[in-house]
Amino acid sequence: MSPTRIECPTRLDESTGAELYKQVRASKIASGEQLVLDLAATDAMDSRGGAWLIRISDFVRLKKGELLFEGQGEQVQGFMALLEPALATPAVRQSYSWHPFENVGEVLLSSWGELCDFGNLLVDTTYWTFIAPFEGKGFRWETMLEEIHEMGVRAIKINCLMNFLLGLIIAMLSAAQVAAFGLGIFVSYLIMIGFARELAALMTALVVSARTGAAISAELATMKVQEEIDALNGMGLNVAQFLIAPKLVAMLLVMPCLTIMGLICGILGGSVWGIFVLDYDAYTWFNNTLQAAHFPDIMQGLVKSLVFAVMIVMVGCHNGLRVTGGSRGVGLMTTRAVVMDIFFLIVIDMLFALFFYYVEV
Repeated sequence: MSPTRIECPTRLDESTGAELYKQVRASKIASGEQLVLDLAATDAMDSRGGAWLIRISDFVRLKKGELLFEGQGEQVQGFMALLEPALATPAVRQSYSWHPFENVGEVLLSSWGELCDFGNLLVDTTYWTFIAPFEGKGFRWETMLEEIHEMGVRAIKINCLMNFLLGLIIAMLSAAQVAAFGLGIFVSYLIMIGFARELAALMTALVVSARTGAAISAELATMKVQEEIDALNGMGLNVAQFLIAPKLVAMLLVMPCLTIMGLICGILGGSVWGIFVLDYDAYTWFNNTLQAAHFPDIMQGLVKSLVFAVMIVMVGCHNGLRVTGGSRGVGLMTTRAVVMDIFFLIVIDMLFALFFYYVEV
């Protein structure tokens, strides 16, 4: 079977390329047939003409034919060399059967690798925070003081406000439930016990994770993207010692303080409803509140706050150091850090509740 030959115009541009494409479609290429485009008369070609050649190549390939070019002059030979990768017939892709367990395995391997990275970071940070300073390897005290101001002092207002509002809400809801029994005064007991054991530590941790945890992740992710982390490693500085240890110590110092402030503000929020709405005497309300205050309950909340502090810092640093890409990667890792913080806060709180349910303190 002789090939079908079509002569190309002297100038191949948008209009002439469209006409050439119509001629190729009108030639009715059969399967296995060759189509030859004669470029001997073509002395000029622009990018739109080249795009039409690519479209012609795709059409011939769709018809299972073979497209050949002949007679290229010096004027278009360089342009044709640029188009060659797009004009070449793509390799036949092998059929692939997907198995559902492959995706499960990929997720498990990825999760295991991330867990190992987190474990290594935790061990490294523990050494440079609690062991290396006592071996004379130094600690960045000035940076720690700056972090205390940023994580603690600047978070006092929002933390106190959130706990105050939460105490007010709990008092409103609780009073509505016990009003039928005339036990409104026991709302003060509920506020005290609830905030001492649970609500002050959890609400404070949520505020800090949304505020400080996101900032930690964004800071380290930006440093990673801008290759500042690589620069620190190149100078022989350990990232855990230089960046993470001051943040961890600062968080361990400020979280119990913020939790105590949250406890006080939560009690004050509940007392507003009890005194001004339920019409209880202030002395009676606060006296009952103090009677419900027990040291083991307060210690339970403080211990939670310390665990929450470690988790917030480590999750933020872990996600920040794992960033890939540019500014979008920084945003994604910051969001991921906040989501992981909230998730692990709830999980850790559940484990504490399970422990204290079976263990008398």
